Amino acid sequence: MQGSSSKASNHAGPYVLVADDDATSLSFLGDALHQLGARTALSPDGRTALALARREAFDLLILDCRMPDLDGASVLAQLRHDLPARSAASPAVASSAELDGEQRRALLAAGFHAVLLKPCTLKDLHALLSLSAAHREQMPWLDDRQALSASGTPAVVQALRGLFYQELVAVERELDDLSQDAGALEARLHKLRSSCGFCGAAALSEHIASLQTQLKLSHQGAMLPLGAFRESLRQTMAALQVA
Repeated sequence: MQGSSSKASNHAGPYVLVADDDATSLSFLGDALHQLGARTALSPDGRTALALARREAFDLLILDCRMPDLDGASVLAQLRHDLPARSAASPAVASSAELDGEQRRALLAAGFHAVLLKPCTLKDLHALLSLSAAHREQMPWLDDRQALSASGTPAVVQALRGLFYQELVAVERELDDLSQDAGALEARLHKLRSSCGFCGAAALSEHIASLQTQLKLSHQGAMLPLGAFRESLRQTMAALQVA
């Protein structure tokens, strides 16, 4: 199964690299992602996964965090420091059969966008594929046409964006506390997504949609990628300052 791929030239789905040293998990993840419309490359070990990620441009990486030769965190660390690698900036998910809270936080701090607890469901994987959609589409931080369509005139857009900037500052300041209360976080995201529409914050809106989907998961397999979300907030604020 080493380096196995279901890539096809006429398939428009996201291209996902899955690395797992457990043959059953690897087979399930490959088949499930295929059912969801993804193309996959399957690797039974970390070293093969790293070579594939350097050579090919993946929309999402799902890396087992306990592979014996090179674990998922080590694969990701080497990849992020290898700028010529074609998947150096691809969103990554850590997978494991068991993790405590401290281990989850460490994986997110290491640069993973989310954590997937196995066994997982199709619903879990569908939510994670939204990470690949945002990566593939490369939506603009600010879309002036969208903002004008929603708000009417340049003067109104400019005024709303000033208020929006202050809202983003407040959200970033409150994010650590919000992360401890799923209900409060969901309510804040709902309001923020509405503001994104009025101000043309296309990329941040897509990221919020991804978080909202993951908050609604009935099976808690995925952990919210709040580190990446915080970066989206900062990028949007930077764009607002020069708009």
